[in-house]
Amino acid sequence: MNNRHFDHITRKDIQRFISDHEKEDETLLVLKHKEILGLAAAEIAQQIAGRRKAKTKLPLYYNTKNIIYPPKLNLEQSSSEKTAQFKSGIQSGKLAVDLTGGFGIDSYFLSKNFKEVIQIEPNEALLQIAKHNHCILSTNNIEHLCTTAEEFLNTNNDHFDLLYIDPSRRNNANRKVFKFSECSPNVVSLLTLLIKRSKSVLIKASPLIDIKQGLSELGHFSKVVIVGFDNECKEVLFLIDKTKAEPIVEVVDLSERNEKSALFSFSLSEERKAEVSYDEPSTFIYEPTAMILKAGAFKLTAKRFNLKKLAPNTHLYTTDKVIPNFPGRVFRIESLLKSDSKSVHAVLKEGQANIISRNYPLSPSQIKKKLRIKDGGDKFIIGFSGVNKKYLVLAVRVK
Repeated sequence: MNNRHFDHITRKDIQRFISDHEKEDETLLVLKHKEILGLAAAEIAQQIAGRRKAKTKLPLYYNTKNIIYPPKLNLEQSSSEKTAQFKSGIQSGKLAVDLTGGFGIDSYFLSKNFKEVIQIEPNEALLQIAKHNHCILSTNNIEHLCTTAEEFLNTNNDHFDLLYIDPSRRNNANRKVFKFSECSPNVVSLLTLLIKRSKSVLIKASPLIDIKQGLSELGHFSKVVIVGFDNECKEVLFLIDKTKAEPIVEVVDLSERNEKSALFSFSLSEERKAEVSYDEPSTFIYEPTAMILKAGAFKLTAKRFNLKKLAPNTHLYTTDKVIPNFPGRVFRIESLLKSDSKSVHAVLKEGQANIISRNYPLSPSQIKKKLRIKDGGDKFIIGFSGVNKKYLVLAVRVK
């Protein structure tokens, strides 16, 4: 691998400047300077912005000297270190292909579990950045090819252990799309070829995808994995094989505070057939993680943790016990509230609380405005619909 293409950026004085100014507003640097240390200010600004983003998203890259960062959009679209590392462990084998390589994050982590990885990327400049970084990270089992996923599949007759694809979810008008058939590459049109050429196919989808719609489009089932951390759904993954058995949906929580990933697994028919009981709010309110809600395990959450649901369309649960292994937040109700400012301020002396609204007529911002309270503190005001009426409660978090 030849790194000379980036010698100007990896100069010690340039790298020192980028590191020293990573907390500064790079747009101001561009306004103030046309050039910095002999380089275009815009080029250095891109590296400053990338380094700052990498600090939380890609700590390995952030802590490695002479890493080159791509334009902002490419970095935003790349996998995080946490999710890429997780995906790399789903399968292992001799040969994997990252059909939409981009910045090269997924290719890098796949290379740790496969003897050889091929990264496909039609953008030559982006491919060279990925290639440079893989070299800096002492990775020598990745082959970099400047071509499209379609061209590669149509001209290569090899059989692979894994084909990984993360299609672009923006159309020609730069609008967001969510169906596989609207993405680029068109996964639906490539599906027959993908399955023919590989033992397994892993497809990354938008966190906003309708899971049932995605399964309907693909038609070949194995597993759907909902991945997230810090109560935020990050990726929805479709693992495809040649069987047509009912898919399993798995929920994985990569939060740092969890020593092991919290796993919740079920089939869609299991959720459909599950029986659930409803009740008025008891001592505790249970709120599942965003990943559980994305998976659609609304009834099974109640069944598996012996909880009562508050209403059919209110995805909150209640009981008089604390369940330590519940995947989500647990609140203890302190009092029922009337929906007026005077009565709320009578019990909420500090005048601030965190607002949660679930199947309630008002949004959190509307509740805050109506009750004239500020955000923050250790109290929660939760608005929700029960089976027979609507509730507003004051609560504290216990888990």
